[in-house]
Amino acid sequence: MNDINRYIDAPKAIYQNLYDLVKEKDYFVLTTNVDHCFQKAGFDKNRIFYTQGDYGLFQCSEPCHKENYDNEEIIKKMVLSQGFQIKDGELQKPEDGEIKRIVPSGLIPYCPHCGKPMSMNLRSDQTFVEDRGWHQAAERYEKFIQEHKKQKIVFLELGVGYNTPVIIKYPFWQMTNKFQHAFYVCLNRGKHMHRKK
Repeated sequence: MNDINRYIDAPKAIYQNLYDLVKEKDYFVLTTNVDHCFQKAGFDKNRIFYTQGDYGLFQCSEPCHKENYDNEEIIKKMVLSQGFQIKDGELQKPEDGEIKRIVPSGLIPYCPHCGKPMSMNLRSDQTFVEDRGWHQAAERYEKFIQEHKKQKIVFLELGVGYNTPVIIKYPFWQMTNKFQHAFYVCLNRGKHMHRKK
């Protein structure tokens, strides 16, 4: 059911609170989250780079080509076909409590090019599709870093562990070490906060 998280409200106000802190600042979000909670909270989509994919996109499972497809309509149909309801941005179980564990075969998406089943656009192996939108977001992030590297910049790392440290943690350390006016702050449950002047 994670797919529907892309289209319902975030369960907590954490993202909204974070947005309220930075909305007047010159910010950029680099995230491994795939549920679009940043964008749903008001962050500018042109200031976010979803490095690991997007629950809101399908891709060919092969993949036979480098293109992604919006999946909102089909995901909502799948969820509704299981008996759920979506009211006021929230997912609600059926009144009788019975959830169907399957979706009608007619809702299964297939690649328009090769006919193979579609899959979620999530980085899990070598089949992950980095489409034009992904590359444009990567370029915007790199441009932001280049334009700000000589200014005061804070690398605020929130909840990043050691599953994929090469995406956020290690690059933040390297840039903080390299850029003269950079600060690094890490907040992680159960971890210490680090800061470099």
